[in-house]
Amino acid sequence: MESQDSTRNSNSADQTNEIGHTQHVSVMLDEVLEFLRPRAGGLYIDGTVGGGGHTAQLLAQSAPSGRVLGIDTDERALERVSGRLAGFITADRLKLVHGNFDEMRQLAVQAGFIGVQGILLDLGFSSDQMDDPQRGFAFSSDGPLDMRLDQSLAVSAADLVNTASEQELADIIWRYGEESRSRAIARRIVRERSTRAITRTSELAKIAAAGVPYTPGSIHPATKTFQALRIAVNHELERLETVLPQITELLSQTDLAGQAARVAIISFHSLEDRIVKEYFRREATGCLCPPRLPVCVCGHKARLRVVTSRPVTPTVQEIERNPRARSAKLRVAEKIIEA
Repeated sequence: MESQDSTRNSNSADQTNEIGHTQHVSVMLDEVLEFLRPRAGGLYIDGTVGGGGHTAQLLAQSAPSGRVLGIDTDERALERVSGRLAGFITADRLKLVHGNFDEMRQLAVQAGFIGVQGILLDLGFSSDQMDDPQRGFAFSSDGPLDMRLDQSLAVSAADLVNTASEQELADIIWRYGEESRSRAIARRIVRERSTRAITRTSELAKIAAAGVPYTPGSIHPATKTFQALRIAVNHELERLETVLPQITELLSQTDLAGQAARVAIISFHSLEDRIVKEYFRREATGCLCPPRLPVCVCGHKARLRVVTSRPVTPTVQEIERNPRARSAKLRVAEKIIEA
């Protein structure tokens, strides 16, 4: 969940105070900067530019010569950030590209970002996206049932809701939303769509929440269904699994101070966090052979060292300022420096 917060770092004030409006507040901005340690002359990748807050501060902290490659699948987000950070683009310190982060290796090579000192993935959705009813991510305001980050994707949430079988819908809602009522919700969706297509967020929210009492301040009973469909539409988990090995390959052996290059990943639900945790753990391990084998036959070598043994979470003060940060988890790993 990215956004601009120019009050965090006085070094960036002159360059960020003039860069337009965004609804976002960057999640764990100070922690990200502390772990990634941006420095002058370094190369950094923000694989999920969003509102541009993390990107702006990476640029500020790596002044005057650090460079950032910013990737986002949402063209509207890139348009907003290109306007706000136009000075960095002109100075050839920021390159923005449209694409999904699962294409990171190819996009980085094309942009000349080889041997990167730090990589960030913020897997949350920005407030600019969530609060726009026309994007269809939330049900707080009625809008078209879309949920596509990249409008070039062929299948929207409405397409999925109106064409998938009852079993497919139940599986999606259970797998990606961990919703215990998945079968009942899928059954109601199929029943409702038999009379008319479900095309609005308010319609789906009503179906998903049917029969469940809701107390303001608690999690809305349609939340997990919306999460599941959004993940499915945007192939979020598959893309995360695809990019992790690419990140490891793109990281330099060391940063400009001789310290290990690092990757920082912010997740917002347990499915994402589990994938990141397991990947970091596996790549921090040498032999992966079953314990019963007397000698190693896999040839696997550890490539990463886990920096955060437990995920870093937002402070109470940050959550009070930005309630959407409450579920965020930050994990960090660094490239093992070969002798």
